[in-house]
Amino acid sequence: MVRDEPLPEPDLIAALTRSLAHRGPDGEGQYFDGPVALAHTRLAIIDLVTGDQPFLDDQGVSLVANGEIYNYLELRDSLKVDGALFKTMSDCEVPLHLYRRHGVGFASHLRGMYAIAIHDPNEDVLILARDPFGIKPLYYAETETAFSFASEMGALLAADVADPVIRNQSRVELMQLQFCTGRNTVVNDIKRVLPGETLVVRGGRIVERFRQQSLPQGGQRISDEDAAMKQLDEALMESVALHQRSDVPYGLFLSGGIDSSVLLACMAQLNETPVRAFTAGFPRTDVHDERAHARMLAKRVGADHVEVEITEQDFWQLLPEIAAAMDDPVADYAIIPTYKLAREAAREMKVVLCGEGGDELFGGYGRYRSALRPWWQGGRAMRTKGIMDGFDVLREEPRGWRDGILAAESRSGITGRTRLQVAQAVDNADWLPNDLLVKLDRCLMAHGLEGRTPFLDPAVSSLAFCLDDDLKIRKGKGKYLLRKWLDVKLPEAEAFSPKRGFTVPVGEWIAAQGDKLAPLLAAQPGIIQICHPDAVARLVRRRGKRVGNAAWTLLFYALWHRYHVLRLPPQGDVFECLSVTA
Repeated sequence: MVRDEPLPEPDLIAALTRSLAHRGPDGEGQYFDGPVALAHTRLAIIDLVTGDQPFLDDQGVSLVANGEIYNYLELRDSLKVDGALFKTMSDCEVPLHLYRRHGVGFASHLRGMYAIAIHDPNEDVLILARDPFGIKPLYYAETETAFSFASEMGALLAADVADPVIRNQSRVELMQLQFCTGRNTVVNDIKRVLPGETLVVRGGRIVERFRQQSLPQGGQRISDEDAAMKQLDEALMESVALHQRSDVPYGLFLSGGIDSSVLLACMAQLNETPVRAFTAGFPRTDVHDERAHARMLAKRVGADHVEVEITEQDFWQLLPEIAAAMDDPVADYAIIPTYKLAREAAREMKVVLCGEGGDELFGGYGRYRSALRPWWQGGRAMRTKGIMDGFDVLREEPRGWRDGILAAESRSGITGRTRLQVAQAVDNADWLPNDLLVKLDRCLMAHGLEGRTPFLDPAVSSLAFCLDDDLKIRKGKGKYLLRKWLDVKLPEAEAFSPKRGFTVPVGEWIAAQGDKLAPLLAAQPGIIQICHPDAVARLVRRRGKRVGNAAWTLLFYALWHRYHVLRLPPQGDVFECLSVTA
C-alpha cells in the first residue's frame, strides 16, 4: 500500500494480512517506510528456514513476492559473479538483486510464476510485476487517498480499501462467458495487473506500465516433425524438472487426459520414488468418470494413486465456501472437483503439478477446429453464443459482452500468424488467465496448496505456439505432436483414441433439486437485480445441457454476490445459505 500521507494504519495492514492468511499459513511479515507498507503471508516451499519476507537489501530496497522462480539457481550463480551477496537460499530473493542490476526491467529475466512488489525509497517508487501468463494473481485499487494492491481482490474488499460496487459490463461478461476479460474486474474500483505487466507507482499513482508477452510475436513456424519431437521432449523434461524444484513433497493432479498423462510420464521418468497422483471421479452420474483410466496409467508407471469422489452432496455442501474462495468470480463448474481435490491433496503436501495450458498451446480445443473451417462447412468464430442467450432470463438485453473478446482478437491478429495461432492467442489473453488460472489459484490456495503448470513455461510455450498448424491439428484431432510424444512415452495412454471431454454434472444435480432450489434462487438479491425471478424459477426446473449451464451460472453468481457484496457468511449448504435473508 502507498498512501499520500505518512504511515498507513496498522489496523488496515493487519486486515489485509488476515484476509490472505490461507495463502500463507507458514508465517507473515510486514514492512513500513513512511507512506509505504508491505505485508506478506508465506507458504514455505523453498528455503524453509531463512526465506521469510519481506526481503530488504543494504540500500533499503524491499521486496515481497508470491510465486516460484524456477531458474533461481542459475540466476544466483550469474548474480554472484557480479558480486551479489545473498542472505537466504530463497528463490524469491533473486528478483531483488535483479532489480539492482536491471532496474524496472528485472522481470524479463525470470522464468516462473510470480506477483512481485518492490519498494525503492531511493527512487521513491513502488514496482509491481506479474508473470507473462498470469499464473499468479495481482490486483490493485487506485483511490484518492491510497494505492493498494493484493494477491486477491477479496483482500481489498475485506479491508474496505474498495467498495463492493458491481461493474455492470463485467457482470454481463460473467453471465455470458463465465469469466470477465481484461483489466477490469466485476468490482468497479479494483483492477488486475495484466499478465506480463510491470507497473511503476510514484506518489500513489501509476506513472508507467509496460508488458512482456507470453507468446512469440511473429509468425514463426516449426514444420520438421522429427526435429519438433526432439525439441518437445527436451523442453517438457526440462520444464517438469524445474517445476519439481521444492523443499517439500509434491504430487500431480491426474485427470487421465492427454495433458496430465504427459506430466505423469515426465514425472515418472524423473523421480526415483513413486509419484503421488490425485484423480477426481463422479460416481452414479451420467458424466464420464476418468478414474479407471487414470488408475491404469498410475499403475503402469508405479505411481501412488489417490481417487477422490465428487458427489451430489459435495456439490450442495461445498459450493457456498467455494464461491467465497472465488473472489474474482469464475462460473466454471470445474471449480468443484478442483476445490475438493485440493483439499485432499493439501492433507499431505504443499505442491501439485497441473496440466493447465496444454489445450491452449498445442491446439486441443474443438473450437479451434471450428474456427479454422469456412462457414459453409460449419465453421464459426469462438464464443459467439452467450450462456444466457435465448432464455429471456435477464432484465436487460446483454450488450457488448463480446467487446473484450473482440479487443483480444484485434490485438492477437499479428501479421504472419495463422488463424489457429490467432485463436490460441485470444484464449491466452483472457480465457487462460481469467478463468482457468483463477480457478486453479483460488481453489488450491484456499487450502494452502500451490499449483504449478509446466506447460506454461517459456521453453514449452514458445515451441508449442510456433509449431506448424499441421503439427497441432491433424485429421480433425488436436494436439497431434503432444499425442505422438505421449504415444511413444506411455502407449497405454492410448493418446490417439477418442477422448470424452471433461464435464461436471451440475445440470443433472440442479435439475434433481429444481423444485426446492427454484424459489430460493429466484429470491436472491443479486439475481433479482439482473433477472426476472419467474423466468429464473422456470429455468431451474428445466433439463438440458444449455439450460443446466445457465442455471449453474446464476446459482454461482447468487452465492458469490451474497458473500462478496452482501458480506453474508457461507453457513451451511446451498439451501441453508440461500434461506438466510440479508
